[in-house]
Amino acid sequence: MPQLTILLVDDDYKLVQGLRVSLLSDGYEVLTAVNGQEGLKTARRHLPDLIILDVNMPWMDGLELCRRLRQDDQLKEIPVLFLTSNNSIDDRVVGLDQGADDYLGKPFNVKELKAHVRALLRRSPATQAAQSQSEKDMIQFGPIKLDLKSSWVSIHGGDGVQLTPVEFDLLHYLMRHPQQTFSSDELLEKVWSYAPGTADTSLARWHIKNLRHKIEPDPSNPVYLRTVPRHGYILEMPAS
Repeated sequence: MPQLTILLVDDDYKLVQGLRVSLLSDGYEVLTAVNGQEGLKTARRHLPDLIILDVNMPWMDGLELCRRLRQDDQLKEIPVLFLTSNNSIDDRVVGLDQGADDYLGKPFNVKELKAHVRALLRRSPATQAAQSQSEKDMIQFGPIKLDLKSSWVSIHGGDGVQLTPVEFDLLHYLMRHPQQTFSSDELLEKVWSYAPGTADTSLARWHIKNLRHKIEPDPSNPVYLRTVPRHGYILEMPAS
């Protein structure tokens, strides 16, 4: 596995330098930027494996930067971790709406951040490419076909839909474990390798919602990725 690169985008100099030293000690290559504009230029130049960015920054805030990353064909699959002082549910939803994969409220523990980093880097395009070399190119469950190289999913042979790295991990795991029910906590731990209690269960629910919009005929009435009340989620085929 080649050395993985992390881009830190935050106007808090002391925070960035502290995180940079800590992440360098773990063997990552670390790039830095002090605002969204500089962060976008750096991302385009170096194509990092993970981007950690603050929400409140001058010139271009983190929400706008994330939106532009997701519109760029070269950058759209890079996992994004938001650092934010605005830790309300509404603020988290806004960040996830713009394409963020995860968020961490300030102040945070560096060990907690590193756990999120490790989980997100398992979803990076570089890591996915290395893993897919040891697997066949396509897996299928009923009418759902998942291309392991391109991260495209198709239903009943229709036009494919591109999955984000987070959505790919989720669907891949569920297709490997069909007809099994998993709680949000279990998905966070088993799919994305979060240590117990280190991630908000709303993350799992949000990514379930986004995945349903890509695989369900009617996302508001799912037939494949169903909710089992008080237990969690299950991937199954609808009764004929």
